Amino acid sequence: MLSRSHFVAAALITVTVSACTPAEPGGAASSAPAPTLPAFTTSSTSTAAPQASDYRDLLLTAADLTDADDTFVQRSREPSPDGHPGASAFFVNAQDTRAVIDTVLIYPDDAAAAAALQQAVSTRKVVGDPQPTGVGQGGVVIRGTRPDEDKAVTLLLFTEGPALVRLEFQSADGDVTTDPFVTSIGKMQQIALRVGLADDEQ
Repeated sequence: MLSRSHFVAAALITVTVSACTPAEPGGAASSAPAPTLPAFTTSSTSTAAPQASDYRDLLLTAADLTDADDTFVQRSREPSPDGHPGASAFFVNAQDTRAVIDTVLIYPDDAAAAAALQQAVSTRKVVGDPQPTGVGQGGVVIRGTRPDEDKAVTLLLFTEGPALVRLEFQSADGDVTTDPFVTSIGKMQQIALRVGLADDEQ
């Protein structure tokens, strides 16, 4: 769970997230109570039209992220991030002080996804040491910050079959996302992919 007091592919995957949220969400508007972040911004609050290969149903929902501490809402859900097969969704909490970006990229096979994971870790923009985690295949968690940004960032990267997952948790500096919350959300996304990709193969 998120603690109120001690909280919140390929180079392609880095481009992917910024493409989905042009001003890279950071946090609360100036009128929000402390702790606050720079205002979250997105290019659109509407859902894009489905395309031939629409993977948006593989993503988590705002209800999946909501718990006793926070109620999340969806700001956007886009197919084909940066033209790559997959999908990305952007969520913020009711106070606009925490955000989650859920990105899934689909590759031709498991090996290609694993290679993309390694490159994504090496080209990350978050300052922090990668640590192994028991989520998905090759799971890595990185806790830290971005240069010149006054917010805490936790990245969770892993693969599930041919899918590469990038979950980014943003919050106010000093209000870091808890490990149990990150792990819980990651495992929910892993299960959603396992089920969804199996259904697509039938």
